[in-house]
Amino acid sequence: MRWWQTSVVYQVYPRSFRDTTGNGVGDLAGVIQQLDYLAELGIGAVWLSPFYPSPMADFGYDVSDYVDVDPLFDDLATFDRLVDEAHGRGIRLIIDWVPNHSSDQHPWFLESRSSRTNPKHDWYVWRDAKPDGSPPNNWVALFGGSSWEWDDTRQQYYLHTFLKEQPELNWRCRELRAAMLDTLRFWLDRGVDGFRMDVVNFIMKDPEFRDNPPNPAADAHRSPWFHSEYESQLHVHDKMHPDVHELFREFRRIADSYEGDRVLIGEIEPEPWDRWVRHYGTELDEIQIPFNFGLIDTAWSATTVAEHIGGFEAALPPGAWPNYVLGNHDQVRLATRIGRDHARLAAMLLLTVRGTPTMYYGDELGIEQAEIAPEDQQDPYGRRVPGQGRDGCRTPMQWDASPSAGFSSAPPEELWLPLSSDHATANVAAQLEDPDSLLTLYRTLLELRAQHPALHAGDIEVRDATDDVLTYTRSVPGERWLIALNFSDAPRRLQLDEPGRIVVSTAHRDAAFTDGELALAGAEGVLVAITPPAAPAPGVS
Repeated sequence: MRWWQTSVVYQVYPRSFRDTTGNGVGDLAGVIQQLDYLAELGIGAVWLSPFYPSPMADFGYDVSDYVDVDPLFDDLATFDRLVDEAHGRGIRLIIDWVPNHSSDQHPWFLESRSSRTNPKHDWYVWRDAKPDGSPPNNWVALFGGSSWEWDDTRQQYYLHTFLKEQPELNWRCRELRAAMLDTLRFWLDRGVDGFRMDVVNFIMKDPEFRDNPPNPAADAHRSPWFHSEYESQLHVHDKMHPDVHELFREFRRIADSYEGDRVLIGEIEPEPWDRWVRHYGTELDEIQIPFNFGLIDTAWSATTVAEHIGGFEAALPPGAWPNYVLGNHDQVRLATRIGRDHARLAAMLLLTVRGTPTMYYGDELGIEQAEIAPEDQQDPYGRRVPGQGRDGCRTPMQWDASPSAGFSSAPPEELWLPLSSDHATANVAAQLEDPDSLLTLYRTLLELRAQHPALHAGDIEVRDATDDVLTYTRSVPGERWLIALNFSDAPRRLQLDEPGRIVVSTAHRDAAFTDGELALAGAEGVLVAITPPAAPAPGVS
């Protein structure tokens, strides 16, 4: 199997992982400093959120130079050291790549907006106004308002699906395409093991720029941070034009041209499975891991989680590899969404279901969503729409119970974001010493997953999802495990038809397992090693 199939990916948000300079902002040297923690945790790959030069209108997702490091985070020499130090510990390094848009301060955009005759005039998406001066069509930005911004110099509108400071790159321009592909090669040459490609399904739009139709189910689902205006439309023309698959194959050819099995991970929004799985490519020649965010939006119950897993497995093309995500830098913290007790259940689910798991920094501690006062908001969307910002899930990593949680030598009031209120207990130092902590549970599950082929490479069979209990098995020849997860807060009893022994319980106790009946506490999950059938006696058939 490939390393990206058997590894666990851990997302590091550099601003919030470890500050080595005392300025209250995390840096690459801080990531290097904590690599031993990640290695001991059992992480196989780190996904590093943006560290590029940027005006920080969207904290690095507005890139002003694709081939450098922002001085806030150190420099290229430090990045190179990070690659070497990670590889020396057996950890792969995956970096964010932002192909849909740059910063409006990128030199490319400054040239493009300077005149309609500039050599880079078509490196971005520009359109004339309608005769009445209004935007070219009805497309809406994710943060609300039109996706089009008027530019006085060019006397045209430019497209921005996100902030107006994030103009869209024109991937139909061959020169732009070549320049962006060179940025992939730049980092591959420096030894990165792959890319997490930001909103990569947005990069090709309808070439006719037709209006989006209204969304008849606009009130059925509300994203925690998409603006209601955005959800009022069906986004059939402003993203995911079929031409995007040609680009995906080109990205893949570049990655495959390098030794070391480089991986492409695509940020792809949930879609019906029959459309979503197309991102693997008809010949599995596009994105190896299109991020599956479905569990984040799935109701937390045995039946709905079972339906999600079953639907995903049934839809996968032959040879395609599944993956699961329960948290990231855009989502409310896992422990807040489902509760601290259920966060233990989620750990067992994430690390025992078939596929590549992605963890978000601090979820192994149960860090909860922070309440950020309006005056402390940093997220541009949060400042624009109070209560809708993403700062609460991006707070500093909690290494110990000191005033700044071991994240920085700066006092708490000088940190780039306030700490979560649970930092006195939800921290690494406290939980490493506690055999019943969530961190200890993660370490145990990660170790078992690495040691047992059935848990990282085996087949999956969803057995049942009744009476609030989800059960499934993972198996390879000669090895078989059963996982039972009680999504109820009340005790449940489960009849098992195979003998075995409980290896891990999320309730940090010896779960009862006698005469084929398993007694589960509320929100308890257990990992059961199924006893293999005894070999027949010699001469007996």
